[in-house]
Amino acid sequence: MSITAITIKDNEKYLRQISANVDLNDPNLLNDINVLAEYCQENDVMAMAAVQLGIPKRLVYIKNTNLDIINKIQKNEDVENYANYNEARVLINPVIYERWGLTDYWEACASCLDFVGHVKRPYKIVVEYFDLGGKKHRDTFEGFESTVLSHEMDHLEGILHMDIADEVLEMPPEERKILRQSHPYNIVSKTGKYEELLKNSH
Repeated sequence: MSITAITIKDNEKYLRQISANVDLNDPNLLNDINVLAEYCQENDVMAMAAVQLGIPKRLVYIKNTNLDIINKIQKNEDVENYANYNEARVLINPVIYERWGLTDYWEACASCLDFVGHVKRPYKIVVEYFDLGGKKHRDTFEGFESTVLSHEMDHLEGILHMDIADEVLEMPPEERKILRQSHPYNIVSKTGKYEELLKNSH
């Protein structure tokens, strides 16, 4: 049976809940991750937060943050060659400790139907999280991977990309690909405090 994402049409209230911390000893944890992995493998997504698949836990699965590959997919180039591309990175109980720089991108979401939003995100984030083995990490995510992870971590707080977008449009996936070709991922600044840059960008 194929796994489907919960959408704002199905149950927006569910998506707006704050996800619970993961118990690293939870016997269902591996199954939860397998659900995320299976969905991401079968669908054209960059990443997924567990709550979108009916698992309201602080769990994120990252599939694709490679902007070169994403841009080729947007242009329908060599799509079959990247069908199995999967970074398969799992973050358990992730927490952002630092945010730097500023970027913007036309974001979409598996839970938000055809709504695409122009969203400003930090260029660089420092995140603490646990892996499946229970080991704690503190890693820096830069560029497009920061955008993707920031989007997913918003889901853990019940925040949708439309909530923080400065413009929202409704368009099918093929039109979205064209929009992203003419308005690609944009780096405004790689340095400076994100909150100050964001405030001054309005």
